[in-house]
Amino acid sequence: MDLELITARLRLDPLRESDADALYAYRSDPAVALYQGWKPSTRGEALDFIRAQQHSTPDRRDSWLQRAIRLADATLIGDLGLHIPAGADGSYAFGITIAPVYQGMGYAREALRALFDMVFGELRAHRLHASIDQRNAPCAALLRSLGMRQEAHFRESLKLRGEWVDDVIFAMLAREWAHARAER
Repeated sequence: MDLELITARLRLDPLRESDADALYAYRSDPAVALYQGWKPSTRGEALDFIRAQQHSTPDRRDSWLQRAIRLADATLIGDLGLHIPAGADGSYAFGITIAPVYQGMGYAREALRALFDMVFGELRAHRLHASIDQRNAPCAALLRSLGMRQEAHFRESLKLRGEWVDDVIFAMLAREWAHARAER
């Protein structure tokens, strides 16, 4: 199985070498990088990341599967990562990044809904969670709007680019996603 999803406005598919410039541009933007664990320092580093992802599949355990978030015209507007657990415990993690020019338009919400449907449906996950920087209020609001709940707040538990930051964990169980979907 491959992680390729299509929504009303988006396509989530593998990153391509031709995405390197766009990926580098938004991932190295200071406003984006502030909340990210990975920031490419060069276009070449972004290209290396894309090349490394070309061999990732959802059946490769204990790895991150990164996918492009594209508009219908194939414009890269962001990326989404899914951590495939090492064991068969059914607990997955995810992360999402949207280029600043495309933020606030509902694209992250649309991409995550498709991801949640796939993870809780095809992959039969029991639990899905995300770790975010406590200062990223828009992301926290997005996750809450999808029905996720905050499970933990670890004070100054991560060091990103020389600064200690808080780590906030949001999670959802399969039955909670089924309930959230029924309420839509």
